[in-house]
Amino acid sequence: MDNIGWIIWLILGVGLIIAEIFTLGFVLFWFGIGALAAAVAGWLGLGFAGQFLIFAVVSVAMTVLSRTILYDYLPHGTGGSLKSGVDSLPGKIGTVTIASKGALNEGAVRVFGSEWTAFPIDEDVVLTEGEKVEVVEVRGSSIYVRRSSKELGGWKQD
Repeated sequence: MDNIGWIIWLILGVGLIIAEIFTLGFVLFWFGIGALAAAVAGWLGLGFAGQFLIFAVVSVAMTVLSRTILYDYLPHGTGGSLKSGVDSLPGKIGTVTIASKGALNEGAVRVFGSEWTAFPIDEDVVLTEGEKVEVVEVRGSSIYVRRSSKELGGWKQD
């Protein structure tokens, strides 16, 4: 096995790296790197026990390090802080495009380029066109807003 052991490790390493493409996790890649390290050790003449030890140490170390480092950069847990779609609207600033009318003070507000049917959170307040409002709540396909003194950030003002 000592003469062809490094070839087997090389084939295993390449196979594991290619198999990583078809999996959802990010583990096989590191075991492939460990197998390639064992192939180099075998090519340099180290025995099978040494090759296997290098494979195990490199694979486990790379897996642990990647999990530790990537933990800070990737969202984790089931209740992650990344919100999208309608869930991201509360707290955002919009511009009133159609002033309040009717008994419920219904108006329209543009937030992130989408126009929403809007109602003031306080029934007595009347929304005026061009006014900046903050989204407080989303109910169905309508948003509830309150006046805001905050300005929109960035280059787009609606």
